[in-house]
Amino acid sequence: MDETGWRTAGQRRALWGMFTSRHALFHLAPDRHEQHAKRLLKGHAGIVTSDRWWAYNHLALTRRQLCWSHLRRDFTAHAEGLATEKEFGEHGLALCERVFWAWEIFQHTDDRPELQRTIGQLGHQYQPIVHGYASKRARNRHSRGMARNLLKAWPALWTFAAHDGVQPTNNHAERSLRGAVIYRKLSLGSQSEPGERRIERLLSASITCRLQRRSLFAHMTELLATHARGDPLPSLA
Repeated sequence: MDETGWRTAGQRRALWGMFTSRHALFHLAPDRHEQHAKRLLKGHAGIVTSDRWWAYNHLALTRRQLCWSHLRRDFTAHAEGLATEKEFGEHGLALCERVFWAWEIFQHTDDRPELQRTIGQLGHQYQPIVHGYASKRARNRHSRGMARNLLKAWPALWTFAAHDGVQPTNNHAERSLRGAVIYRKLSLGSQSEPGERRIERLLSASITCRLQRRSLFAHMTELLATHARGDPLPSLA
């Protein structure tokens, strides 16, 4: 799950996206606040992969997977700092590389027990290191916030190791949002509430067809033809 900016009649909005391996759902909302995530996820009992945005904090940690690509960007920003902040960032980047290497090995071997063993060792090794940067010491003032945030969500860093179908990154959602971002830049967004509903549905159908390797043109043609005949509409379920 991910969200990005949008414009409607020049006003700032938020485009939310939810994605599985075969389906996409887009929703335009006034902002990126928690109530929209709660409404979109109502009745959903699966695991949500996302960044560290606070709107997802209502989810139980056992139902979350934090995106390691986002974490690597954050650690890179810290590594470009000075003194303790730089140390914290470098430790984080080293952890990211080891996590991605373990995931790459798993992609080739499909050995989940070995993945769980490796990831478990990394968690035990790095948790005390992160604790060290979360203390109230003055030298930690630039690393304290992220370190404490990571410790609060620590179990959600490793969910991918225990569950089939869960990846360590949110790249699937970001790739699925890319077309919508390009469309927003070219069209300048929407101009009305009906326009928002139209683009939600078109983007949902477009990305779902791509994920299912179906022709969007063929689906839309069939949709219009069945509507004209009064027949049941085709489904992308």
